Amino acid sequence: MRPQDLIQKKRDGEKLSKDEINIFIKGVCDETWANYQISALLMAIFLRGLDKEEQNFLTAAMLESGETLDFSGVGKPKADKHSTGGVGDKTSLIIAPLAACCGIAVPMISGRGLGHTGGTLDKLESISGYNVNLTTEKFHEIIEKCGFAMTGQTAKIAPADKTIYALRDATATVPYIPLIVASIMSKKLAEGLDALVLDVKTGSGAFMQKFEDSKRLAQALVKTGNNFGVKTEAVISEMSQPLGKYVGNATEVYECIRILRNEAEAEMLPTLELAVELTARMLILSGVSGSISDSRLQISNCLESGKALEKFRENIELQGGDPRVCDEPEMLLDKSLYKFEIVANKSGFVSEIDTCALGNAIVGIGGGRARAEDAIDPAVGYACEKYVGDEIRSGETLGILFCRNENQAHPISEKLQNAYKISESQPQKIELIREIIQ
Repeated sequence: MRPQDLIQKKRDGEKLSKDEINIFIKGVCDETWANYQISALLMAIFLRGLDKEEQNFLTAAMLESGETLDFSGVGKPKADKHSTGGVGDKTSLIIAPLAACCGIAVPMISGRGLGHTGGTLDKLESISGYNVNLTTEKFHEIIEKCGFAMTGQTAKIAPADKTIYALRDATATVPYIPLIVASIMSKKLAEGLDALVLDVKTGSGAFMQKFEDSKRLAQALVKTGNNFGVKTEAVISEMSQPLGKYVGNATEVYECIRILRNEAEAEMLPTLELAVELTARMLILSGVSGSISDSRLQISNCLESGKALEKFRENIELQGGDPRVCDEPEMLLDKSLYKFEIVANKSGFVSEIDTCALGNAIVGIGGGRARAEDAIDPAVGYACEKYVGDEIRSGETLGILFCRNENQAHPISEKLQNAYKISESQPQKIELIREIIQ
């Protein structure tokens, strides 16, 4: 069947069969479909839609386009967490060692930052020497030794997704739930998991800003995971303000290590709260724990005893990084950076934060990527001092920008200041965890 026949069929609103979707994905992988033909079908899908059966066909085809990892010999339940991305979203670096401490094997395949959201791989690479480009054999070896490993997607895992995602980004077809589900789940299902917990963001810093859209996405992801035999749950968490204290790469790793060292500042506690919630649900789904209260107790013991920190130290060593950051997290911070205070221009209460604008401001000084090929500056970042509901006086600090020089700071500082809305009346504090989808 020719590409134009499938494009025409979906253009006219007809349903694609399993075989037709397989033909499409095969054409993507063997490059017999041109990019303009792939783009045309993606746009037809975006405009005409996929039903639940087509969504599952697409997910399966993308999953089967590459290899599936086999961790059956590990002898432990296998579980992972996936986030739909946000600003200051750094919980993976806490969750992986916590879950491993509690007896779960965590084969974490992560991504890089793109747009206003950060990426776990970029954060990890701010640790000197840390290698995120593991072979499948090395990935297995590290999981066997310390219970978790963190690597990037290889060319053999859901290879169709790399091409399709790039074209979705270029053709404005990213925010469509069936395509998001197929993209996320084809990669996660390839990890050979027993359980998966999804952190679906909502709010101004999320890709799905409206709660109703986030909920629909969470429900679709959970249903798909369970349909493919992986016990799946989703936590809908708030991204109407940055998560925790720091935004950046090295600064976010610094925050995570401070948490693992039981040295969390008040502004860091939301990061810990969300990490504990997601880890606890991983333990329950994996059968390691029977209740949230038991899970929280196990997690608390791992944190307070220092076992989780030691697990992270072991992983850093095994992946070639400098483990001294666990003893001296300040090593991650570049002392030569210029610090610029972002101050309130009037008194009142912080009523709203444009979290996407804040994330984009950090991208603007090199803290993230506007395009996949962009280089990043791992040291730059931002420290949040005020959050929604906090009282503030004119001239008080909203946050601190860490950048290379004063010239870099001035255009960004205005964007950061404008990201905060200050009102006379005090709004309600934001609840971090909005809903659990099972």
